[in-house]
Amino acid sequence: MTFPEIGFSPQPPEGKFGYYMLDHALQDLLNDPELSAQNRRTLMNLMHYWKTENSIAQCKAAYPADMKTILPSDDYFGESGIAFTLWRMSGSQLNYSKLIRLGIPGLKAEIEEKKQSAPAKSVKLYTAMLKALDVLADVFVYYADMCETQRRNSSNPKRQQQLSDMGTGLRNLSQQKPGNFREGLQMMFMYNILSGSLNYSRFDHDLGDLYVQDIDSGARTREEALELLTGLWRMMVDRGSRYDQRMIIGGRGREHEKKADRLALAVMETSRRVRDIVPQLALRFYDGQNPQLYQTALDILAEGYTYPMLYNDDVNIPAAMQAFDIPYEEAVHVIQFGCGEYVLDHRSFGTPSAVINMLQALLVTLHKGIDPVTGQRMGLPAERLTTYNDFAAFDDLYNAYKEQIEYHVDQLARHEELEYVYAAKDAPFLYFSMLFDDCIERGKPVFDGGIRYLGGTLESYGNTNTSDALVALRELVYDSKLFTLDQVRNMLLKNFEGYERERRMMLNCPKYGNDNDTADDMLMDIDNHICNYTRQQKKNTGLHSYLIVIINNDANVVLGQNTAASPDGRRSKDYLNNGNTPMSGMDQNGVTAFLNSIVKAPTDNHAGAVQNMKFSKDMLTTYRDKLKILLQTYWQKGGAQAMLTVISREDLENAMQHPENYQNLIVRVGGFAERFVNLPPETQREILARTLY
Repeated sequence: MTFPEIGFSPQPPEGKFGYYMLDHALQDLLNDPELSAQNRRTLMNLMHYWKTENSIAQCKAAYPADMKTILPSDDYFGESGIAFTLWRMSGSQLNYSKLIRLGIPGLKAEIEEKKQSAPAKSVKLYTAMLKALDVLADVFVYYADMCETQRRNSSNPKRQQQLSDMGTGLRNLSQQKPGNFREGLQMMFMYNILSGSLNYSRFDHDLGDLYVQDIDSGARTREEALELLTGLWRMMVDRGSRYDQRMIIGGRGREHEKKADRLALAVMETSRRVRDIVPQLALRFYDGQNPQLYQTALDILAEGYTYPMLYNDDVNIPAAMQAFDIPYEEAVHVIQFGCGEYVLDHRSFGTPSAVINMLQALLVTLHKGIDPVTGQRMGLPAERLTTYNDFAAFDDLYNAYKEQIEYHVDQLARHEELEYVYAAKDAPFLYFSMLFDDCIERGKPVFDGGIRYLGGTLESYGNTNTSDALVALRELVYDSKLFTLDQVRNMLLKNFEGYERERRMMLNCPKYGNDNDTADDMLMDIDNHICNYTRQQKKNTGLHSYLIVIINNDANVVLGQNTAASPDGRRSKDYLNNGNTPMSGMDQNGVTAFLNSIVKAPTDNHAGAVQNMKFSKDMLTTYRDKLKILLQTYWQKGGAQAMLTVISREDLENAMQHPENYQNLIVRVGGFAERFVNLPPETQREILARTLY
């Protein structure tokens, strides 16, 4: 899949959205020695135009003065900072069940009916939707013709039949709803590509009926259906986008659950065979669900594959009711996207449009408003920090840190709202609007009053480091008075050079992940603070919800490289903690203590938190029964989610030394998985340092 250098998409490359210009790709074109002088002038004129007319530039031009000051950058890969803006319309989960049930003719009929009595503005939208469906039909015909051409040119009878079946299905879809499993897959994937969406919603719910219909009627065998799924998986792999491509199976709220379960088992078997980094398969489960689904998931994980991720409906549905302030009937449709953020299937949007580095917020506060990396002023105005009496008491420092967080969250919530304003201003996102609830009914585009719940999310990083650092400061500076704050600042600025004994004292302070109430209570307190304050921002914006996501891609490594040494004993440029789990290697009291710490953290005031767990192969083979009991207790005590990696330390170490021998070693990074050898050395070291149980 390729993107033109100038175009339109909800989530194109290079961190863009809407109408975009790919700077690097355009520069490559300009540098082409064969480019004519006239084409060079044309290209430069285009670049000049789109430099200010692209969606991001338009949105940034509308920033109020204070927002420009507080949120100066979106380059969290290259700069130090507390808060960074992100640009994308990410996390779309479309109503493929409706698409497959109605097909193009049914969608057109629904739109035509609404168009008859609609106001003028809605008539324009409906007319555009109908044209977009004509484009979709043309795309099906285009590929059907391609299949026919390849069929005529092939001398292989089996390949001829495959191309004939494929082409027939595509041509059918241009004028009727899907009639079999292949056509359902074709319809879903083609619409997904055309829309710019990067997720596949509740796959077993949406396609289970067609799958069972084909199998039970004898139209195709289960093995033939698996072959179709295998082909689809490979297309997803070719598409790339390792941070996205979520696919959900299992859970409450599925119609025809027994049929969906049969497809869910086939989906897991396909992932087991293809064994790649996408689709990001997630299994929702609940007490009373067909136990074969959960058992099969554990079987696959025991083989060292990182999917499916596990999500506990009995915890997540009540949590979603509270976090999103919605009834059970809506919360039952909570699913995940990207790196683990929650959204309501085809009912809500919650793109993560910002990053906040909680540890950097603490460090800038500790250094009296100075970024210890650059030596420049950052964050809260100096006069607001002076009110805290030079942090004479621990609560002074802690409250100043909290104000620093709130100062940035206020602006990030406004940014999220403004990004939606410009998304709506620039385009109706037609393919999204047709498959998000209420848009057709209301005659409004998805981001302009159409969608039922328009919300946002804020990615937070470094919560565990921040918690551990505050515990160390309280114990070593304020309680025991072993150091002064100035001495701590000096140690940090020197990256502990010459202060190894003092660093060891910091490392020996209570750490989250060991079932230690001192450390765990601090983690809960800072999580509750940022989650609850962020959640309150819906009162200050037009958003239905604005929620923290305590997730991780590989941003904990990237942000860490631009973050100075910290009082938890972490050295400058080292990675931050992963998701909602302890800092790598700091959980030293065993797996039970580790899980006990995790279940203490709240689940009902945010939109997702990642729990990465690394187990040895023995735990899922020799000690399988013990692990099942361990996990069952974790779920019963409030565990919401688990992302498991089953691997040996020896394999990871060998892969770092001899990557050519470990090309297919897949590991859990954060909310996504990747081939270990494809990761940068810093991320490899962070994964290696995680405690192996």
